[in-house]
Amino acid sequence: MRISLFSAALVAALVGYGSTIALVLAAAAAVGATPGQTASWVFAICLAKAAGSAILSTKARIPMVLAWSTPGAALIAATHGITMAQATGAFVFAALAIAATGAIRPLGRLVAQIPDGIAAAMLAGVLLPFCLKGAASVQGLPGLVLPMVAVFAVVRLFNPAVAVLAALAAGLALAFGPGGAHLPDLSLPLPHPEFILPEFSPGVLIGLGLPLYLVTMASQNLPGFATVRAAGYEPPVSAALGLTGVISAIAALFGAHTVNMAAITAAICLSDDVHPDRDQRWKVGLVYAGVWVCLGLAGPAIIAMLGALPPALMAALVGLALLGPLTGALSGGFAVREQRFAAAVTLAVTGSGVAAFGIGAAFWGLVAGLAVFASERLAEKRRP
Repeated sequence: MRISLFSAALVAALVGYGSTIALVLAAAAAVGATPGQTASWVFAICLAKAAGSAILSTKARIPMVLAWSTPGAALIAATHGITMAQATGAFVFAALAIAATGAIRPLGRLVAQIPDGIAAAMLAGVLLPFCLKGAASVQGLPGLVLPMVAVFAVVRLFNPAVAVLAALAAGLALAFGPGGAHLPDLSLPLPHPEFILPEFSPGVLIGLGLPLYLVTMASQNLPGFATVRAAGYEPPVSAALGLTGVISAIAALFGAHTVNMAAITAAICLSDDVHPDRDQRWKVGLVYAGVWVCLGLAGPAIIAMLGALPPALMAALVGLALLGPLTGALSGGFAVREQRFAAAVTLAVTGSGVAAFGIGAAFWGLVAGLAVFASERLAEKRRP
């Protein structure tokens, strides 16, 4: 194989892992995952991404690589009062809904009828609190956070894709460098999957499972397929949704949230630099899968190292990682003039964190936005 296949796959995987692993750990903490369940979560989702990328790339003979749902992890991290078993039930529900979308076309058309602005505003409402907490973390540890932010800002000018990874490296160097904290013991055993019996709580399925499905479809899968098409390939949409849904459902039983089509990291694997022969470029998916298996095996050591970082530094890192998705969500939410007020309502309700009847804010934000949008359309039709 060409060395470019290995370099592209390695960069794509490290960018995907390093830029948002802190958010996955925050999601695990929010639902009360034990250290063993957290390690199982990371291991299972890495294996799910590896398996899905290898299978799709081999069968379709085009580069198709998977990512974990970053906005989904943010949504989970924003939840309160949910157990790991209940979260697992929501993960299984969202995964099966994704698989059903690939198999049942009317379901896909129903999801497509949700206005883009409202869906994007719901995502923005989920992401905004984390970005605000990231900015506030400067007060706690300015000597560590500000240099890390500076590295992010400078690297982003030249290569936005690796800016968060560079910030993570800077944060680790500052935290564990001379005069800093001591590195934890990284001689940890290999991870092993830990089965979690799902609990299907109606309130959690509606408040977490349904929004997780919607943000994964709207902000991950659809841009992911668009990225593949932009590179001149035609992705097998139904087969990809079916496979990622089934794989996600299996991985969910071991703590993992959903996997989906990659967008930013996919672009790294789809460029002409990967392989001059377009018909041979699919092999990058196999190398990408191998890298994710290695990252999954190294999970316990990586989790231990990140867990030793100061909480303020982790909050800043999460905030930096979500600035890009937040920018896209805000742009999408207010792009269409007729949807702006409904999008603003969706953003406000979702970002408030309000919960009622055991159902989280993301669902109520979606409901509020759809209600405002429908009332505005009805009033417009009644005008003479």
